[in-house]
Amino acid sequence: MTPEELIKKVRKIEIRTKALSHQIFAGEYHSAFKGRGMAFSEVREYQYGDDVRNMDWNVTARMSAPYVKVFEEERELTVVLMVDISRSGLFGTEGKTKREQIAEIAATLAFSAILNNDKVGCILFSDRVEKFISPGKGRTHFLHIIREILEWEPRHEGTDIGEALRYLTNAIKKRCTAFVLSDMLDVEADGTPRYEDALKVAVGRHDVSVVRVSDPREKSLPNVGLVHAKDAETGASRWINTSSRSVRESYGRWFQTATSQADRLFLKYQVDHVDIGTNEDYVRGLMALFHRR
Repeated sequence: MTPEELIKKVRKIEIRTKALSHQIFAGEYHSAFKGRGMAFSEVREYQYGDDVRNMDWNVTARMSAPYVKVFEEERELTVVLMVDISRSGLFGTEGKTKREQIAEIAATLAFSAILNNDKVGCILFSDRVEKFISPGKGRTHFLHIIREILEWEPRHEGTDIGEALRYLTNAIKKRCTAFVLSDMLDVEADGTPRYEDALKVAVGRHDVSVVRVSDPREKSLPNVGLVHAKDAETGASRWINTSSRSVRESYGRWFQTATSQADRLFLKYQVDHVDIGTNEDYVRGLMALFHRR
């Protein structure tokens, strides 16, 4: 991608996500992701019904009248976008690749957070963390994140969601709202997710949500005869006879198993998640995620 193409693409994403965030997501985001703590606001005279546990005894003694501390919800959040930039994200058959869809979703979430005066950070990962952008605010910071998501060339081939989750746990000490944007296909041969232990620790410290992005063609094999397929991450290749019904059914079962095993983990650890295809308008998916909270 040339610098001119990158600037054009970033600008296009900014215009679309700015409109969405202002018109649709601002209120939904604010309602779904509320501050987690309480911050001291002021001291005022005691009123009937006030919690006596909030009495400020120093001020009470000084003023010879009962005073209480008043607290308000802390609105500012730290949002961390965990973006899967592995080679499998380059796959797409419906006009967009998974990585392009993820970039637009990430931009919408980031802009919504910035409108809400929240800090936004970003973790780009493949089979290891490739880049960490510390949480910050403002349009310049927002554009920096989007440029990196679009432009970053992964130095490693595979996917390790567990490694990214462990990095989140270690790097962000204060509780944050984290979005994992990935196809979540980091699984064993039998479809078992490899990131369960890391997910368990991460959800104990942070508010984690998953946006699972897939392409329709990944769910089943088309009947197109003998094809030479290559794994974008491992480089392994083999001939596959897609004319064989048993081959197509076997692949379909594997994909369904991988998906249902991930769903089981999300339910077990109470992780909000949504599935969005490259052929779908992500607005509905994000709205569903927000409403679910």
